[in-house]
Amino acid sequence: MNRFQTLIMSAALCGSLAACSGASSSDDEKDIIDRPEFTSTDRAFTIDALEALGRVSDVKVSPDGKKVLFAISYESVEKNASNADLYVMDIDGSNLTRLTHTAKSESNFCWIDGGEKIAFTYPFNGAPQIFVMNADGSGRRPVSNIEKGVEGFLFSPDGKRVVVISTVKYSHPASELYPDLPEATGRVIDDLLYKHWDEWVTEIPHPFIAEFDGSKLSGVTDIMADEPFESPMRPFGGVESFAWSPDSQSLIYVSRKKTGMEYALSTNSDLYLYNIADGSTKNLTEGMMGYDTCPAYSPDGRYIAWLSMEHDGYESDKNRIFVLDTTTGEKTDLTTDWDYTADAIAWRPDGKGLFFIAPKDGVQPVFSIDLASHAVTVVAEEMADFATLQPLADGGLVTLRHSMLYPNEVVRIDADGKVIQLSDVNTSLLAGLDMPKVEKKMVPTTDGKEMLVWVVYPPKFSETGSYPSLLYCQGGPQQPVSQFWSYRWNLALMAANGYVVIAPNRRGLPGFGTEWNAQISGDYPGQNMRDYLSAVDYMKQYPFIDPARIGATGASYGGFSVYWLAGNHDGRFAALLAHAGIFNTEAQYLETAVKWVAAGDLGGHFWDKNNAVAQRTFAASPHKFVDRWTAPIMISHGELDYRILSSQGEMAFNAAKLRGIPAEMVIYPDENHWILKPQNAILWQRLFFRWFDRWLKPQTENKE
Repeated sequence: MNRFQTLIMSAALCGSLAACSGASSSDDEKDIIDRPEFTSTDRAFTIDALEALGRVSDVKVSPDGKKVLFAISYESVEKNASNADLYVMDIDGSNLTRLTHTAKSESNFCWIDGGEKIAFTYPFNGAPQIFVMNADGSGRRPVSNIEKGVEGFLFSPDGKRVVVISTVKYSHPASELYPDLPEATGRVIDDLLYKHWDEWVTEIPHPFIAEFDGSKLSGVTDIMADEPFESPMRPFGGVESFAWSPDSQSLIYVSRKKTGMEYALSTNSDLYLYNIADGSTKNLTEGMMGYDTCPAYSPDGRYIAWLSMEHDGYESDKNRIFVLDTTTGEKTDLTTDWDYTADAIAWRPDGKGLFFIAPKDGVQPVFSIDLASHAVTVVAEEMADFATLQPLADGGLVTLRHSMLYPNEVVRIDADGKVIQLSDVNTSLLAGLDMPKVEKKMVPTTDGKEMLVWVVYPPKFSETGSYPSLLYCQGGPQQPVSQFWSYRWNLALMAANGYVVIAPNRRGLPGFGTEWNAQISGDYPGQNMRDYLSAVDYMKQYPFIDPARIGATGASYGGFSVYWLAGNHDGRFAALLAHAGIFNTEAQYLETAVKWVAAGDLGGHFWDKNNAVAQRTFAASPHKFVDRWTAPIMISHGELDYRILSSQGEMAFNAAKLRGIPAEMVIYPDENHWILKPQNAILWQRLFFRWFDRWLKPQTENKE
């Protein structure tokens, strides 16, 4: 039993959970979610084991560098819900303490008051509000009462102010146009963009600045009052969109100050400097045409660093690390000579450079870049991915680490690059299971290059055996196939169910230079598809791969890939499964809420007959090859998916049935692009393996 399990059992013995852990008096103990019970008699990594894992979501180091605050969430299948609680431990991983044990999740947590207190958001009177408690979990109380709730917040360095993310009204229902029709539900729309991810745009987020006296917020002011723009940007923007100056007298915020069609087609966000004293706002990145995000002040306040993409309308461009010298106004790209994209940045405590995380060669190491020389050095690299950056005064840092074989754990990276695991949230559970093995292979491509392919082998794999296999097609379309861990697309779970998983870093994925990453734009059905087939053909040379039992699966662009491969695989695949995929690119171009992706990736308007790129892309739409479909196909989609509408999946299913192809479809009315609710997630996994087992395993292995 590890120390987390011991702690949880101890909490259960306290008698009164509210008294033991500071639970809100309004919480009902029966609604509290802890680690679900899990036992394995055969050491198999199963769907139940996946659901039993604790999910470490964030980490914050105390101001004195002695404590680490983080959250662990667990899911309850019975309650069809999840819940995160807060934990704290010493910087060496000792003295683990559970701070909260409540029925709802604490989130957006941080240290305040020099580490004496902790702030977080928690539901209160029907909406999330900012709470504050002592560092030991006692004295919990709400300090905000904002009508529409708090989506996130960031305290100023002096602790006297806080920027709060809340929403303001954006659209107007028909009942306002005609007051005599108060029950009318129609939405009157006269411009783009009116939907985002999984919601109709009726409200947008704004930054509000409030005074804080230690007990409550006051003077809450919308610093973008009457502006019809988002900050942070939907759908995923949060507190990383803000940066307080070290003197607490100004705030940088990120916004794409566009509306309608211009907003729908653009990725041109900017950094805006808001002056507290006079309320003035200055655009710091005017003329820089792509995404400008994630601002961060240097410790002395002289420099502002941020991530910047060069091109408008391209959401997967290279993220450059830019620095602005506030004394001279000079802007410098530190990564001009570094041919990779950065995902996260944080200033080193000495102010002479930055830490950053970036995908490179199939993993996501931690790097350091020097402010003066622009030299990039590796801080820590393993067969794993690192996520988030919490620098330490001694030159080290605290971060999260995961791989294809284990989820996030808290680790410390010392100044000499040594990586020390601090948390053991899932160590004991995973140690009791037979986990798959992962191997890297370099595969030749049809254009004379080499492609990194991850191969995940079943537990107790034998080269003399014969195995079904699955080609994993990544989405994005430009998201890395690094050492990622996913609760939806878990390659270890696929392998644990007896499949050899083939996961190519095909063209269009970051980590192999900007040329490799950019190739896919305007060429969805091109070289990247040949890369998929190269990976499959390479693996077929091994006798343990049964060529008659190969499947293909993926989501989003991976779903598009499956649909396209369905008509262009020349008998390579015996079964297919597509989730949230694009089937008809012309329909997708007009349906999707994300118009800048459609315009940039598909090459332009399909009706522009003079645009050769667009004409080539749309001519190769997956739906044009339905006459060649031969393999059974399963289709999955969420009805709240406004990035790729469920109509795409329905069209594909209808086409398969009309062609006489064995097909099955599952539609989730209450899910978006991702299947998130616990029972839906389990249903998804069960149907996934039911489908592939039916077609790729002999009848003696088939569960049905």
